[in-house]
Formats: sequence, structure tokens, C-alpha cells
Amino acid sequence: MNLTTKHQRLTALRPLSPESVASLAAAWDVRMVYESNSIEGNSLTLRETELVLSKGVTVSGKPLKDHLEAVNLAKAWEEVKALAQPGVEFTESTLLKLHQIVLTRVEDSFAGTYRSSAVRIAGSNHIPPNAIKVPDLMEALFTEIATISDPVERAAKLHHGISSIHPFADGNGRAARLAMNFILLAAGYPPISIPTDQRQDYYDALEAADSGNFPAFQEFLETELHKELDHYLEALEQPASSTMERSDMEAQTSSQDPASNH
Repeated sequence: MNLTTKHQRLTALRPLSPESVASLAAAWDVRMVYESNSIEGNSLTLRETELVLSKGVTVSGKPLKDHLEAVNLAKAWEEVKALAQPGVEFTESTLLKLHQIVLTRVEDSFAGTYRSSAVRIAGSNHIPPNAIKVPDLMEALFTEIATISDPVERAAKLHHGISSIHPFADGNGRAARLAMNFILLAAGYPPISIPTDQRQDYYDALEAADSGNFPAFQEFLETELHKELDHYLEALEQPASSTMERSDMEAQTSSQDPASNH
């Protein structure tokens, strides 16, 4: 089944009940914060991330920076969910605002501003452009994505563009994934989180796109999006299916019960 068909099935279930959304979002949000930060070297485990976010505790032996990164990314994600309404476009100013939230109290001097010096991407052969070119390249990127009608392709193009340009001194990966998910949410798709065991495949797909094979990166994200859609559909359609099965069973039992004829 293709993405469009699954998207249509999810759309048909709307409006979703607040209870269903809350139940799905609670666990997913913590997992996303953990996975997105873990990719960038954050040492908090999934359980520790959940404790930091739900209880506000600090985990003994873990850097304060790691705690702040968890709290900040959760706040940035709440901002995305509030802003990413149907028809709302993702803008440069929104990107800068989200980046500011991500780096607040972590690296305040870099928060919400484009870099002014050279950067390198650890473990990558890709060399980001000169800092002087960043503003123009980002403007061109946003102009380009505005011409892409397919939201999945637009989300993938924006993610890769941010990763490739690397416009910030730090926080590029988290900003790119927030931007990608903003576009997906606004288009009615579920968000994507990159599992820790898919980290190398994720890096490889980005490297392929850097070398000119953008479809490889989009295909990687589409595979992850299929998984998220399957998870949502299974969780949201199951109750309705179970209710129908129960009703059919009750009707069958009733028709077979002699007492029902009196």
C-alpha cells in the first residue's frame, strides 16, 4: 500500500478523539526527543529522557547540557505542533525560532542565528558552504521548497537542504528534523523519528543526497513514514474494528437465543 492510500485512510479517521491523540503522542514525543538527541551524542537513555521531561529530575552522572537539550527539544516540538496547522507554510523565521528554543541555555550565543564561521560535519565527507553564503543559500532553499507540491518530497528536500548547508554552528540536525516534521504535520501526515538502530542508514542516505542521489534520502524517509503510518492506523483503526466485531457477535448470539423471540 502506498503512502497516499495510507494518508487517505488516516484522513478518513479524522477528527481524531483527543484521547486517541494524547495516548499516541505521549509515548512518541518522548521517543522522538530521545532519538533526535541521541543522534547528536546526547547520553540520556529513553527512560532517563522520560524522567527528565515528566518529572523534571536531573539524572546523576549525566551532564546538565544533556538535560537542557531534552527539555529544549521537547519545547521546540510543542511549538511545532502548535504552529503546524493545515495550510500553514514553514518559513525561515519559524526555523530560526525553533533553533533558538533548541539551543537556549546550551549555546545562547548561537541560538536562533546563522553561523558566522566554518563548520565540519563529523564522519562526513561533505563540506558545508562558506558562512558568507549561508543567508542566500537558505533563501534559495525556501524558494525552492515552495515550488514542490508533494509534502513528503518537500519535507525531505528541506531536511536535506538544512543538513547540507549546515546554517547553524550547532543544532542543525535537530532543526532539520523539526522542519521536516512541521511540513508533514501540516499536510496531515504523522511525524517521523529516526530510530537509533537506523542512525547509520540515515547518515548514509544523507551522504547519498549530498553526492547527488536525493531520491535515496527521500526513499529512506518514506520507509520510516510508512512505519509511522502503520503504527497510527493500527492504533486508531483497531478500536473501531473491535467494536464492530463485538457488535456482530452480540447480534449473532441474540439471534440464536430462544429468549430473544419472546
